Amino acid sequence: MRSSILRMRNNSSPDAASTGPTGKHSPRLFNLLSQARQNLFRSADAVFTSELGYSGTQVVALFVLKSEEGCQLKDLGRLLQLKNSAVTGLVSRMEENGLIVRGQSALDARAGSLQLSPRGQQVLAAALPVLDSLNAQLKHGFSEEELAVVARFLIHAAGLRFHQDHPPSTTPQEQDHAST
Repeated sequence: MRSSILRMRNNSSPDAASTGPTGKHSPRLFNLLSQARQNLFRSADAVFTSELGYSGTQVVALFVLKSEEGCQLKDLGRLLQLKNSAVTGLVSRMEENGLIVRGQSALDARAGSLQLSPRGQQVLAAALPVLDSLNAQLKHGFSEEELAVVARFLIHAAGLRFHQDHPPSTTPQEQDHAST
């Protein structure tokens, strides 16, 4: 595992490839995914900010709140995969921008709920054609079959939880000793 990480660190160019069992070079998917994610988010954020006047994160949060109307801060954080402090700041900015309103949860009187404001609904409606354009640009040049494979891979990656090559209770030295 450590040698794999070192190889990733030492060979991080976008075209970097490793030799697979067949002797052919295979792409470094982790690196490519990282670069693609960073580029797509930065680029989409610039488009949303330019077209709508709101960050990509705020726009994505609006989509989440539309599908999870009345959710709590902790639920929004889980769905956006953000830490509590980031969600608190995001919700404060969205409230200041008039995109959402805070209410009281119907399920738990101690908890607050988040609702789209009329302004948030307007921004969400304006975001749909922008998002359609981004998706069209992303799909350009790929067949439906290729896109189906990409989607299957991304769904797989989204649900994947990496594990270590060895149990955490053993060190590489303990493994070497156990195998002799």
